[in-house]
Amino acid sequence: MSPPDHLSSSDPADWPVAPGWQPLVDEFFAGAVGQKLLGFLRERLDAGAVIFPPQPLRALELTPPEDVRVVILGQDPYHGRGQAEGLAFSVAPGVALPPSLRNIFKELQRDLGTAPPPFPNPGGSLVKWATHGVLLLNTCLTVEEAQPASHAGRGWEVLTDAVIRHVSAGEKPVVFMLWGSHAQSKRALIDVGHHKVLMSNHPSPLSALRPPVPFIGCGHFGEARAWREAQQSQG
Repeated sequence: MSPPDHLSSSDPADWPVAPGWQPLVDEFFAGAVGQKLLGFLRERLDAGAVIFPPQPLRALELTPPEDVRVVILGQDPYHGRGQAEGLAFSVAPGVALPPSLRNIFKELQRDLGTAPPPFPNPGGSLVKWATHGVLLLNTCLTVEEAQPASHAGRGWEVLTDAVIRHVSAGEKPVVFMLWGSHAQSKRALIDVGHHKVLMSNHPSPLSALRPPVPFIGCGHFGEARAWREAQQSQG
């Protein structure tokens, strides 16, 4: 029997995270904003709403804080059935590539000469990135079917802002990739003197080729790799 493709519980105990994130997550859910968010999720589930993804905190499960070397910020999960797997821009194995992810792979290949793995194995799933230090963090972590941004402003942003601040406060320099105005609004949470911050338009077809900084041609993957190699040589 395959696991559900949607949220089935509003209990954070059912959403595992890496041990290094647990104190931050526990503090959030113990507070007023976290409790209000859980109440909202419980109400929506009781009302029969279909909520994605099945594991809202999966990015924090697969990428422990001590392993983070790159942060890619998304906005909220995909709202189509079977798409969202709890990682920004990533889709579950076997799901057709959304346009933004197709452009991410296109720029990756243009920049590094690296073709993405063949579809559908693993296709658009970025789990391998997540398990190799790329924190794929949406700023809102749940959404209702066919209703984009339906859970925005309900409290998730308080948690994800805390995650960004936690990474920024770490000793290890990290690359932050901020694509689009929503992600770029989080720049104020980052110690830009300590970390590398790369900004461009969003990879969506609506903005990927437009000024001021087109995503296609931004060179972020090569720039991130070169910067990380320089950091390692200094260390």
